[in-house]
Amino acid sequence: MTCWLVTGAAGAVGTDVLGVLSMYGEDAVGHDHTTLDVTSPDSVQSVLDEVAPEIVVNCAAYTDVDAAEGDEETAFLVNADGPDLLARWCTEHGTRLVHVSTDHVFAGRASTPYDEDTPVAPRSAYGRSKAAGERAVLSSGADAFVVRTAWIYGGVGANFVKTVARRANEQETVSVVDDQIGSPTWSLHLARGLVALAVSDAPPGIYHCTSAGEASWFVFARAVFAELGLDPARVVPTTTADARQPAPRPAYSVLSDRRWRGAGLPEMAHWRDALHEAFIAVGEELVGH
Repeated sequence: MTCWLVTGAAGAVGTDVLGVLSMYGEDAVGHDHTTLDVTSPDSVQSVLDEVAPEIVVNCAAYTDVDAAEGDEETAFLVNADGPDLLARWCTEHGTRLVHVSTDHVFAGRASTPYDEDTPVAPRSAYGRSKAAGERAVLSSGADAFVVRTAWIYGGVGANFVKTVARRANEQETVSVVDDQIGSPTWSLHLARGLVALAVSDAPPGIYHCTSAGEASWFVFARAVFAELGLDPARVVPTTTADARQPAPRPAYSVLSDRRWRGAGLPEMAHWRDALHEAFIAVGEELVGH
């Protein structure tokens, strides 16, 4: 039996990773920021020394994209310094590291899916902090995977699906941007992918793991309305410019899964099928009941 440590264990992805490991009967320990401060060398050293994991899955992150624009220092502490500390410990102890990253490391000006080898060019503070975290992990010498994902939703924590469901109860029409394209990804499917990668013979490096297919936030929102049994026509399109979000978003951030497929890792479901499955499995959590 392998000993696992999961950081960010109170978030959607961390919660689901622990759930998957429990289902497989693995020895897994989860820590959130209250029990493991990834920005503190002493905290990282003491907790990891005590657990002595063979595999670390780092789901800890500062994910408030807009808030990071005014608090880039904190974003870097969590998203760059934290992974650096974890990677250094893993290097010293021969421990495998799976680090979760994001589509926001790209500028978002492409028109075809971003390959794993495409140079990063983040436009937001959040993206810059996550790109720095990637560099720290990849340069550490650790047996490490950097896994970029995108548009995460799940039963735990705030996310787009929950926001749309709430607004559907409050407003007759809901305006959603239709000029940002990505791949909505259910946290449980991502968690299964992370675990599969961690125990695979795939070479270390960068991998992309999202649901298959692509959609705009507008199309995604209409799909949520359909799952709620509501009229999708109540969702109306708007533009990124009109939305006036503090942080710049990638206009196109679909990720190629070339290396994922090449390593023979499990195929990810299409985003629309995954959304339907999520509503069946955790629908009450998604609508806030």
